[in-house]
Amino acid sequence: MALPTRTLGKNGLEVSALGLGCMRMSFGDTPTDKEEMITFLHQAVERGVTFFDTAEVYGPFTNEELLGEALEPFKGQVIIATKFGFKHGENGPSPRTGVDSRPEQIRRVAEASLRRLRVEAIDLFYQHRPDPDVPMEDVAGAVKQLIEEGKVRHFGLSESNADQIRRAHAVQPVTALQSEYSIWWTEIEPEILPTLEELDIGLVPYSPLGRGYLTGKVDESTTFDSTDIRSRNPRFTQEAIRANRAVVELLERIGAQHNATPAQIALAWLLAQKPWIAPIPGTRSLRRLDENLGALDVQLTAADLSDIKEVMSHITVVGHRY
Repeated sequence: MALPTRTLGKNGLEVSALGLGCMRMSFGDTPTDKEEMITFLHQAVERGVTFFDTAEVYGPFTNEELLGEALEPFKGQVIIATKFGFKHGENGPSPRTGVDSRPEQIRRVAEASLRRLRVEAIDLFYQHRPDPDVPMEDVAGAVKQLIEEGKVRHFGLSESNADQIRRAHAVQPVTALQSEYSIWWTEIEPEILPTLEELDIGLVPYSPLGRGYLTGKVDESTTFDSTDIRSRNPRFTQEAIRANRAVVELLERIGAQHNATPAQIALAWLLAQKPWIAPIPGTRSLRRLDENLGALDVQLTAADLSDIKEVMSHITVVGHRY
């Protein structure tokens, strides 16, 4: 089955219009069965998904290994994005150990990721977070060298500001920026989106469904395991869940007009923003994957988009995203 595709960056990286965030398949909360996840990844490919997102820090390492094993039969048919940029402690890289984008570290991560992913070249190699101690020019230069050696195909950034994007792009063209973006988190709109458009850089929004909140399945009675990052997230306190209900009600109202779920409207809204946006909702459920892919059939009208913009302008979302 083929899905609509989108092109990221001036070097023409073509990906399925919706990708798949794979982090939770082996990181952060409830453990998953590896064989079950391999089967699920195969089902995603069968449905036309060609864009898969991982990072060495997910696990650490086990998520890349999972994708390497699961997607090896589909070499040349799928795009796997991974990331560098966290410091290695005794148990490997972790967001808690801080950032590290020294050129020698970037090279070490690339060599190890190639082995775990079982590929000859990393399709899209993101800097996971900016490193204040390493100039963007040095980061871009290190990836440029890896591209010239055939070990990396495309360079990406994540959560970078407009100045950082420009500085990196001047050394090595950036294919995509990965950043949080959704109907209830739009802070990249004033400066970063225009920069991406000007420089012909794609956007890959993570958490496009607000870590599950925008599906409408979370309410005040929802409890989160202590290993679930949402258990410590300010947007998932009972007060915030109640206060932000207006966002879900808006999605439900628009959804009723399109015979679509809140999640499908949230994804369709993102897809309607720019033709170079490819969201990566994460899921481990085939039912949820099918629901997400259904968003590709939802065509929001100009009136719908205007309606959403108007209503959201009067809603103050409660709770910081982290």
